[in-house]
Amino acid sequence: MGMSAVPNFYLLDECGLNMQAIFNLAELPEEIRIAVEDQVQDYSDYTQLILIAHGGRCMWKAVQASEFRGVADPIDSFSVNRVKRWAAEEMPEVCSEIIYPAPNRIVPLQALGGLAGWHHDSPFRIGINWKWGSWFAYRVAVLVDTDFDPTERMDDPSPCDSCIEKPCLTVCPACLPDCGEISMGCCINYRLSDGSACKTQCLARSACPVAPEHRYSNEQIDYHYGRSMRTIEAWQKNR
Repeated sequence: MGMSAVPNFYLLDECGLNMQAIFNLAELPEEIRIAVEDQVQDYSDYTQLILIAHGGRCMWKAVQASEFRGVADPIDSFSVNRVKRWAAEEMPEVCSEIIYPAPNRIVPLQALGGLAGWHHDSPFRIGINWKWGSWFAYRVAVLVDTDFDPTERMDDPSPCDSCIEKPCLTVCPACLPDCGEISMGCCINYRLSDGSACKTQCLARSACPVAPEHRYSNEQIDYHYGRSMRTIEAWQKNR
């Protein structure tokens, strides 16, 4: 259907869902296209995918001030609600379907973020870019029947490539000194250990010098790492 060249993302920006990228489905790399296609029954109903993320602290503040404060999964509930509101106002007659977050759906978010230029791998295994550092996260992926102009890719290289001192590796208790990298297995084992300093934070992430002005509040960090810690503990229990 005919649409304006660029959607108005104001309603998303003001609630902290301030990163958006539009992709033409037909132009996605085959592996990503197939992965997305597998998530829906009527893939041919859609022409584009909009990837939405939050960068910095604004979204957390908006969640805490919203009707979703205190629910079981406040961030996902808030994000889906606000994206549905935005879609209803900005493109009320457009066929759309949220494929992330959604039960039993696996969407290649990091790969899509890589296409947008948002996601570069970091030594501490969290996506990073020059604008937000590692202080951003994917929140919603929605399929739409639109013909918006696709978003131009951020072409900045990984900030890790020019980081000489790499303080993330210096402070990380799980860093393997012989090879200078952080093993996921070592990370999990350390987080599970008695007296771990990384149960409700990531020392390596906090030591990263990129975009420290966007660092999450301590409350938000406690929330995210508390949830991940409970997931790790449940995984260990059920091994």
